[in-house]
Amino acid sequence: MKILGLTGGMGMGKSTVATLLQRAGLPIFDADAEVRSLQADHGAALPAIAQLVPHAVQNGHLDRAILRQAVIKEPALLKKLEHIIHPMVRAARTRFLRMQRLQGAHCVVLDIPLLYETGAQRECDDVLVVSAPHWVQARRVAKRRGMPSAEARKLIARQMPDAQRVRQAGKIIHTGGSMWETERQVRQIIRSLRA
Repeated sequence: MKILGLTGGMGMGKSTVATLLQRAGLPIFDADAEVRSLQADHGAALPAIAQLVPHAVQNGHLDRAILRQAVIKEPALLKKLEHIIHPMVRAARTRFLRMQRLQGAHCVVLDIPLLYETGAQRECDDVLVVSAPHWVQARRVAKRRGMPSAEARKLIARQMPDAQRVRQAGKIIHTGGSMWETERQVRQIIRSLRA
């Protein structure tokens, strides 16, 4: 079974590419969806988060605003939260891969925004990075989050630089053009995976 890692910074179009890959029949593990599930009401991560920031979890519900404020006040909390979430996501990913192997999948996709940051690329046979020009990325993030471009650029600056991801990638999809062009590149990737 081939394992393709899929990653890219915010506003690069990674979700669009993941959707196109899924429509083509490739099983996708969505790390962001797993995190949302772990942090949903009565989610598996909430008891451990409550031990770190008790006032952020009430009646099985995570108040993200309170958690965000706690992290702003105490930045070291972010690493502690990652030590809770990342192993849980890794365990879910392991279960997904085991299930796909049992079902005889030819190729699967691990959609992981922090692929390189968490070392998950070591589990992959190849990595696909979704990239776009910086100005396109900033415009998309600003529009999606309803914020000024300057704020969007600050958010983007906190992430691994796009050039660093691209240097490490085996495959790249450029999403700065039309949707048709993105779809054409995805079709090429799918053909190469099925070859």
